[in-house]
Amino acid sequence: MESIDDLFQRLEQLNEVGAALSSERDIHRLVEKILVAAKDITHADGGTLYRMTEDGRALRFEIVRNDTLGIALGGSSGNPIKFPDLPLKDAQGQPNNSMVAAYAAINDKTVNIADAYIEAGFDFSGTRKFDERTGYRSQSFLTVPMKNHENEIIGVLQLINSLDPQTRAVHAFSASEQRLVESLASQAAIALTNRHLISQLEVLFESFVNLINLAIDEKSPYTGGHCQRVPALTMMIAEAVNVTHDGPLSGFQMTNADLYELKIAGLLHDCGKVTTPVHVVDKATKLQTIFDRIGLVDTRFEILKRDAQIATLRRLLDMRTKTNPEAESACWAACWKELEVLDAEREFLRRANVGGEAMTTEDQQRVRDIGTQYTWRNPAGVDADFLSADEIENLSIRAGTLTAKEREIINHHIVATIKMLEALPWPKHLKNVAEYAGGHHERMDGKGYPKGLTREQMSLPARMLGIADIFEALTAKDRPYKPGMKLSQAIDIMKKFSAGGHIDPDLFETFLQQNVYRRYAEAFLDPSQIDEVAP
Repeated sequence: MESIDDLFQRLEQLNEVGAALSSERDIHRLVEKILVAAKDITHADGGTLYRMTEDGRALRFEIVRNDTLGIALGGSSGNPIKFPDLPLKDAQGQPNNSMVAAYAAINDKTVNIADAYIEAGFDFSGTRKFDERTGYRSQSFLTVPMKNHENEIIGVLQLINSLDPQTRAVHAFSASEQRLVESLASQAAIALTNRHLISQLEVLFESFVNLINLAIDEKSPYTGGHCQRVPALTMMIAEAVNVTHDGPLSGFQMTNADLYELKIAGLLHDCGKVTTPVHVVDKATKLQTIFDRIGLVDTRFEILKRDAQIATLRRLLDMRTKTNPEAESACWAACWKELEVLDAEREFLRRANVGGEAMTTEDQQRVRDIGTQYTWRNPAGVDADFLSADEIENLSIRAGTLTAKEREIINHHIVATIKMLEALPWPKHLKNVAEYAGGHHERMDGKGYPKGLTREQMSLPARMLGIADIFEALTAKDRPYKPGMKLSQAIDIMKKFSAGGHIDPDLFETFLQQNVYRRYAEAFLDPSQIDEVAP
């Protein structure tokens, strides 16, 4: 006979379990808490929690526990459950009412069995075989359907062998225990449904994030990989900081929720690039817009060479009335020399167009001289400067392939990113996404953009994202304007950035000490890029 105190204690347990279920985020730990709570409240020796399959045709084993036999499958145990699903219909399409768990789900009815060996109406042959194999005695069963707030059966909670706390003797589950488990099953069903819905929303949300990255990828194959690699490297840095026990970062820890927030920020850090024109993002050479205009420059050189030859031939024709081999030879020599000069000028502009090396002041002046000292007759029949002002500006770019205006367009992507992310109604656990994602182009010395933040004004996760963004860009092998750097070269540049106030020195030290750069390289870089890094 249950005492009032025992009943109150169990009710208190039930209340505590209800509160715990509502706060659990991991669905595997959630089902484990449900089963363990049911076992504790009823003093059951074992139990199983089944969940309805997506198609609603069967019950799937989610977690199995048996204290006497030391069985722990599913949940947080790490041990997989290899039992087949329990079908709700037999081979003839009839309800599978012979199996007690299936019966409870099909009929939405609790089944309380005192002794399975003498119970009629259910097939316990599998249970008997299990007992024969293990020496166990499965006796009392309490099988409760789990129904959510939409009146849907989402699973079944089954307990085995209620034990007397003092004697450990097996007895039937009492009526009060049945009511407690039914109440728990109801709370658990709602918690599971809510968790499942939240998980679906999280998957949907991440799918939308990946959709944005796919849109960027489709716009430009040169940046799509960047949107995937930067968050991966950011998480490597965060995990390295978490295991750091010495130095200035030893007291900093990120929870799973913090890491998830940073992951989302990493995935969205360049979402503003959906607003960046493709011809700027993909600008592989200085004269490239929709196409590389160096071909037009080549054509003009061919026109100048043609004009030079035509002029020579005209002069030779003027000599036909008198024979002067020396004068003819001098004409051709002058022509070949002019053609040679034009070929040299063209080769120089082709090299300048690549943008691989920083241009000297002399080279920039040479571009301007070529642009103005030659003229060519354009398709309208008008003599024009050999290079337009826009072409001179582009070919004179000191480093890289972008003009100052184009660099502003590229830089604007971070402003667009911040505007887009700050416009979203972020839930509490993702409230820092905009700040993390929006800070990856800031510098520790306040010379970054768009806000010119200093190290003290930035969060540590935002600084992590900044290091990941730079290192990925240096080593990426899919950029149109440069090959991927070797590991040692990229690390040397990062060391200068650390010393020069560009990136966080403490984070960079962890980046080196924890060999984050090498783990990233082994996962994402071409083997030819991986070399020895000087200490």
